[in-house]
Amino acid sequence: MTLLRKYGDAGQAFPIYITVIGGLLFLAFAYFAVGQAAANRNGAQTAADAAALAAAQDRREQLADAWVDSILDPASWQGIFEGDAAGLASSCWRADQFAARNNARVLACSPEGPLSVTVDVETTRTVGESIVPGTENRRSQASATAVIDARCTFQLSATVVEEDVLPQLKCEDEEWELDPEDTSHRPDARDLFDVHLADQPANDE
Repeated sequence: MTLLRKYGDAGQAFPIYITVIGGLLFLAFAYFAVGQAAANRNGAQTAADAAALAAAQDRREQLADAWVDSILDPASWQGIFEGDAAGLASSCWRADQFAARNNARVLACSPEGPLSVTVDVETTRTVGESIVPGTENRRSQASATAVIDARCTFQLSATVVEEDVLPQLKCEDEEWELDPEDTSHRPDARDLFDVHLADQPANDE
């Protein structure tokens, strides 16, 4: 009788054991699906950040070139430092490049004022197959805004205008004495402008 009870208890426990194991496996697959989705979203945000920064950096280079072209006309400097320069081309082609490098494509790329650009991207890779229906065709989207900050200040005095000299340019902690006869010694794009993501502090990007 005791032996029969022992085997009977074991037989009753086996279905419970199978149910518990099945539940644990389901949870494991569910966590894996969540991880897949999170990784895909992170990839989308990385692509958006890189694309926005690349577009802003291209705009920075254009603004720096415009400043060099107008270096003998200090009256035009402030407008350039505020993002107002003639002949600026779209920088969204750089956003396309960097989105593609990060397995994404640009959905939208638009300036948010003269000194910022916002890029929306979508991953080219899907979340992948999982126990969650529809993930095999689901792509992640993300958005990022990059900002361009002028790093330099100057004083446009009457002496500068009347005596045809160039004002001293102070870029953060560095001061530039510009010679109108030889403008080869001048700040470059990184000295003139900083580029950073809108939700991050300025740096030397």
